[in-house]
Amino acid sequence: MKKLGKLKIMTIAALAALALSVPIVLSQTRGTNQDKEGRRGERHGRDEGWGGRGEGMHGGMLRGINLTDDQKAKVKQIGDTFRASTKSLRDDLQAKREALHQASDGATFDEAATTQKLAELAPLEAKLMGEQFKMRQEILSLLTAEQKTQLEQKRAEFKAREGERRGRGE
Repeated sequence: MKKLGKLKIMTIAALAALALSVPIVLSQTRGTNQDKEGRRGERHGRDEGWGGRGEGMHGGMLRGINLTDDQKAKVKQIGDTFRASTKSLRDDLQAKREALHQASDGATFDEAATTQKLAELAPLEAKLMGEQFKMRQEILSLLTAEQKTQLEQKRAEFKAREGERRGRGE
């Protein structure tokens, strides 16, 4: 077998780290208020839409930001469009993650097969992350200057809390 150059090894390692971390992050962000098909539904008996209390993908980002009804409707539309346009990509990712999981369930570890599956996953995950970034930017473009300031304050508070939590070793 040919020796891999340092750049190739670093690339494979980075892709492997990305591919292994994304499912973990996604599993942590899933709420318990999903229906049978995995869609988010009413939360605590209220259907407040994307601008409500933690509803939808960016509820955490927008929680506490007072959105107008028009902004809520536009954010919901952006989310619906995103979900529709990325469905096939997300389905492909799920199938490849399942294949990776099955490959790693065996009694012996097949490094070549795992590396191949990770290499197939990485571009799809990168594409989905790009789409998520575009959606986030589109949502942020709806906010007023005051709302953006509120959002920045919330981000700073979150980072401070995370720093404290990590400092305590939790």
